[in-house]
Amino acid sequence: MDSFALLGLLWAILRIAVPYVMATLGGTVCERAGVINIALEGILLLSALGTALGAPYGVTAALASGIAAGVATALLYGLLVVVFRGDQIVCGVAIFMLADGLSRFLLKVVFGSTSNSPRLDALAGQGPLWLLGLAGLATLLVHGMLSYSVLGLRLRAVGDKPEAAQALSVSVLQVRLWAVGLSGLLVSLGGIYLVFEQRQFVALMSGGRGFLALAAMIFGGWQPLWGAAAALLFAAAEAIGIFLQARGLHIPNWLLQSVPYVLTLLTLMLRGLLGKRQSAAPLALGIPRL
Repeated sequence: MDSFALLGLLWAILRIAVPYVMATLGGTVCERAGVINIALEGILLLSALGTALGAPYGVTAALASGIAAGVATALLYGLLVVVFRGDQIVCGVAIFMLADGLSRFLLKVVFGSTSNSPRLDALAGQGPLWLLGLAGLATLLVHGMLSYSVLGLRLRAVGDKPEAAQALSVSVLQVRLWAVGLSGLLVSLGGIYLVFEQRQFVALMSGGRGFLALAAMIFGGWQPLWGAAAALLFAAAEAIGIFLQARGLHIPNWLLQSVPYVLTLLTLMLRGLLGKRQSAAPLALGIPRL
């Protein structure tokens, strides 16, 4: 492999990694507060849809509507599981199903197609490079927030010992809702990136990235830096598959597309074998508020 091809592969890995990393960070923040977030895929999809719907009105409108859609979806999930104490797994799957159906409906209403939008000319020339830099910055900020700030201490306390946090006058409800909302903000940046990179919205364009991000988060031990590193691993698997196809190797397409999912199973198996060598899940993860 020549140096130019290697540089191209490394650049492709970084580009592909952005939605994986942002979804992993969002899941980490949410689950460190004790809320399982199966809704990552739905948040990613609806934030991408919001970006596409706002794009005809300009770049600023695309960004604002993408963030609003992602945060609103996350807060809806928070309302269901934190306030009304719904089953977090069932509600997360329901959010994804809502996202799939709503995106196809709005695609048909706005763009006249249930599969994809036309090319969004307003996003032409608006490269996603700055979002790539923002993903790196967000990783450091989330790590610093969880490890060194008062907010991070409260969030971790609510995720591990909600009874003790409540005894110290920390509102478990408020902290968990805040964590779910911040999760939606982080994940929405990944959805925005998908539309900015492709300059259109495609049905189910999230492509399972939200579910793979859950695996990256678990493999990373619910730690932002390790989770982001695991997300890079999944991005590398996807990029290498695309690279091999471009090189004209006679490898079945279905086999290359299955690599990230096989890697997911292997990493989760490795996580189980490592056991206590990695950080354990928050003690109150999935347990409803007091």
